[in-house]
Amino acid sequence: MSNVVKTTLLLGLLSGLFLFIGAALGGGQGMVIGFVFAAATNFASYWFSDKIVLRMYSAQEVGPGHRLYEIVGRLAARANLPQPRCYVIPDASPNAFATGRDPDHAAVAATEGILRTLNDDELAGVLGHELAHVKHRDILISSVAATLAAAIMMLARFAMFFGSGRSDDDRGGSNPLVILVTMLLAPIAAMLIQAAISRSREYDADAGGASIAGGPNGLVSALRKIEAASRTIPMDANPATAHMFIIKPFSAQGLMGLFSTHPPTERRIEALLRQG
Repeated sequence: MSNVVKTTLLLGLLSGLFLFIGAALGGGQGMVIGFVFAAATNFASYWFSDKIVLRMYSAQEVGPGHRLYEIVGRLAARANLPQPRCYVIPDASPNAFATGRDPDHAAVAATEGILRTLNDDELAGVLGHELAHVKHRDILISSVAATLAAAIMMLARFAMFFGSGRSDDDRGGSNPLVILVTMLLAPIAAMLIQAAISRSREYDADAGGASIAGGPNGLVSALRKIEAASRTIPMDANPATAHMFIIKPFSAQGLMGLFSTHPPTERRIEALLRQG
C-alpha cells in the first residue's frame, strides 16, 4: 500500500473516529463545539507556524552566499518550487525542518550542528527531504490530523468533566462502562492515528527528497550521521514541534514507539536503499 493511500485511509479513520466519539459522548452539539475549538487553535498554528516555530528556536535568516541558502536554492529549482527562506538555528545538535503553510510561504531551517556534521551531498539529501515536505504540503496534512485529534480529545474531556451531553433516552440505555472506556481510550486512539499519519509522511518525504537530491545515498549517509550524533548531543526541542524535524530530537522505545512521529531510522534507510 502506498503512503499516499495509507495517509488518506488514516485521515478517514481519524474522521470516522471523531464522528463516532462525537455521537457517543457529545451528541451533535458536542461535536460542533469540539471541532470549532480545535479548528480555531490549529488554524492559527497552520497560518503562523513558520513565525512561531522559527522564533521558538531563535532561528536567524541567511541569504545568498550562505551554504544553506545556495544548496536549498539549487534543490528548489530542481523540484520546481519557489526559493524558500533559509534559517540557521544556534544549536549544536544536528537536525533540520521545513515549515510554512504552502510552497510560497515555506522556510527551511538547519542547526549549526548539522551544517558542521554533514558534507554537501549529505546536506542536499536532508534538504531534499524537507523540500519534499513542502511540495507534498505536509504542514496542511498534519494540521488537519492535529485538528481532528484535538477535537476528539476535547470531546473526551467535555464528557469527563461535564457529562456525555446526551440524555439516557438519547443513548438508548447505553452501558455507562462502555461510555467510560470510550472516554478514556478515544484520545489514545486519536494520538496513535495521528502519529501513524506523521510516520507515513516521513517515508514519502524520504522518497521525494532522494528524488530531488538525485539519489538516496546522501540522505542515507546523513540519517546515519544524525542518528549517531543526536545521541551524543541531544536537542532541547519542544515536544509539540518534534514531528517537524528530520529525525526526532528524542527517541521513543518499546510501546512508546507507537506514539512516535518518526519511523525507526533503520527502516527509513532500508526503504531508501530499496528505492536506490
